[in-house]
Amino acid sequence: MSNYPRVSKLKTADDFRQHVESLGIELPFDEELQTGPDSPLAQSIESTAGTIGNRFSILPMEGWDGTTDGQPTDLTRRRWKNFGLSGAKLIWGGEAVAVQPEGRANPNQLMINDTTLGGLEELRTILVDAHQDSFGGTDDLVVGLQLTHSGRFARPNRKDLLEPRTAYRHPVLDKRFSVDPDSAILSDDELKKLIDDFIASAKLAAKIGFQFVDVKHCHGYLGHELLSGFDREGEFGGSFENRTKFLRDIVAGIRAEAPSLQIGIRLSVFDYSPFEPGPDGTGVPSASGDYPYAFGGDGTPEGMNLTEPMDFLKLLQKLNIDLLCTTVGSPYYNPHIQRPAIFPPSDGYQPPEDPLVGVARQIDAVAKLKAQFPDLIMISSGLSYLQEWLPNVGQYLVRNGMTDSLGLGRMVLSYPELPADALAGNVMQRKKVCRTFSDCTTAPRNGIISGCYPLDPFYKKMPEHDQLKEIKKAK
Repeated sequence: MSNYPRVSKLKTADDFRQHVESLGIELPFDEELQTGPDSPLAQSIESTAGTIGNRFSILPMEGWDGTTDGQPTDLTRRRWKNFGLSGAKLIWGGEAVAVQPEGRANPNQLMINDTTLGGLEELRTILVDAHQDSFGGTDDLVVGLQLTHSGRFARPNRKDLLEPRTAYRHPVLDKRFSVDPDSAILSDDELKKLIDDFIASAKLAAKIGFQFVDVKHCHGYLGHELLSGFDREGEFGGSFENRTKFLRDIVAGIRAEAPSLQIGIRLSVFDYSPFEPGPDGTGVPSASGDYPYAFGGDGTPEGMNLTEPMDFLKLLQKLNIDLLCTTVGSPYYNPHIQRPAIFPPSDGYQPPEDPLVGVARQIDAVAKLKAQFPDLIMISSGLSYLQEWLPNVGQYLVRNGMTDSLGLGRMVLSYPELPADALAGNVMQRKKVCRTFSDCTTAPRNGIISGCYPLDPFYKKMPEHDQLKEIKKAK
């Protein structure tokens, strides 16, 4: 483990402020949380998908706990019920759902098709009913479904077998993940078939009551990788227009086939080189010299240039898409910028910076984009490492127009009631606060269902808890 001070030890506002100042970063926060109807975090947002009743969102996750034919299980249903109990008024996908079998990130990922439709409808009903019972209404609850193809990181048949489908030859990632580019690259015709699958999946999502779908463009998955296909030949590579054809054609199809359904995009707004453990286990860039493969990069391994992401946001406006869930990088090859944590997953590396630096980097990028596109509704990610200080930082960001909504991912696995507690002015339940132990990542990396094994009593009692402990000991 790294020697960075733990956030849990920063118990006063002065402690937190002094540590932030020692890092030389900007990470503003409100010392006092407002409660009641006047709280910035309690304000509603009007979106194309409906009225969003507050400023908390639940981010989409991959649970590794569906059936092999893509149906939800009791574990999936429990997670969705917790989403409803959370008090968050925007459910951004809830789950990453594959639009075709070969695009699954694992053999137990949910899929959307005629066979699984009843199970997905049940998930939505469980969530909405739990929210209704706890909060007395759902008129201001917006629920979407994330549609995905995992591309380079597809494991549709075996948890230990990568079966990549890629957008282009990537010398760094191809080597790292032992990809044969000649067989892995999707042809233009295959992409056109996949576009049809996204459109058909969106029609099904609309049929069972989802208010929007997220066409996933993040984390190194296919939609995101296409955006950096600068050298790809054909209709889907090279120019910015070609690299966004995949999205534009999906949107056009959804508008024609399911006109009442709204669309959101989860986007990695910048990317870095992949990282790997250095001699002492600390992460170092895998690339040296130029790195021309990052959407939102500046051509170096660790640089940012938001010019093309801004062009992408202009495109969203032209397509009448107002919901943007921001994130960065990929959990597969540079998790410290995407999911800041002091404890890395078992296949990761020690963080090369205090994780608060990564949090601040994402916040700054989103604030810059929000300043240029005030009419887009932006959801922030990468906030869990703030721990007890998440509501305080989040309130400042929302109050000052630096973001619109606070996205919760791994935090909601351990502490689903956080939004409700923050809005009610309740003291944070410290025993439930996510400490970024990364077990929710280490478990699926080793073929075990994902959950919060350290803090959720339900998962602590499962046999997988002991199995995970043994795996971590052996690393």
